[in-house]
Amino acid sequence: MVAVRPQVVAHRGASHDNAEHTLGAYVAALDVGADGVECDVRLTADGHLVCVHDRDLRRTASSRRLVSTSELADLDALDFAVWKNPWSDLDDEAPARDERLDRVLTLKTLFETIADYDRRVEIAVETKHPTRYGGLVERRLVEMLRHFGWDRIGSPVRVMSFSWTALQRVEGMAPAVPLVQLVDKAHHWPMLRRMVGNDWLIGPGIGELTDHPKLGRRIRRAGHDLHVWTVNTPTELDLCVELGVKAVITDRPAYILDLLDQRDGAAG
Repeated sequence: MVAVRPQVVAHRGASHDNAEHTLGAYVAALDVGADGVECDVRLTADGHLVCVHDRDLRRTASSRRLVSTSELADLDALDFAVWKNPWSDLDDEAPARDERLDRVLTLKTLFETIADYDRRVEIAVETKHPTRYGGLVERRLVEMLRHFGWDRIGSPVRVMSFSWTALQRVEGMAPAVPLVQLVDKAHHWPMLRRMVGNDWLIGPGIGELTDHPKLGRRIRRAGHDLHVWTVNTPTELDLCVELGVKAVITDRPAYILDLLDQRDGAAG
């Protein structure tokens, strides 16, 4: 197998050094040259898709609120970045920071940011399930893809989910949009192999690929490209390159890009 350079996708933005899912994290990822960005989306009570991983906000905004029962204005009043650097207010030498970089990020704002960028950047959008809104999440997502003209062949967006049913919904509404079936357990693959579409991408976790050495090759032999999460170390990257992985999702896009540049330089 010829080694190929995988696409580097920033996991929730450049989230190793920045608060995840904030505009600041995504701007940082774009600034270091990430090929793509990844986000999780949930639906608010008033119908907005927001980039939030957990169902509640205790970890990222010090609030007991649930995303699904909160309106966007409620979320916009919260600070989504202070947890990452709780002593920032005590740093008198730190430059003034634009509060918009630290607030809740809507998927629309992220799409607008990517659309306005001066190079092609791909976006991996994961819909979270289970959720009280079921298929409405995918319906809202497809509506937004159509608004941006990203429901067609050549779209920079791919939709990911651990839910096969959710991906089926997207395929029915927007068949040209690439789909990624996420896999968190190696023993699920034999069943999923019979269910996924022939052109679907497969997204196993790096831990499963490491613990089950045959898994990656079995997926490749079945004719599917691999999009692997979450790749943060040289050893993990080496495994992905060896497997011919199409994309690596990482918290550390600058570091992984540097490692790939070093590999390319050594090969040259």
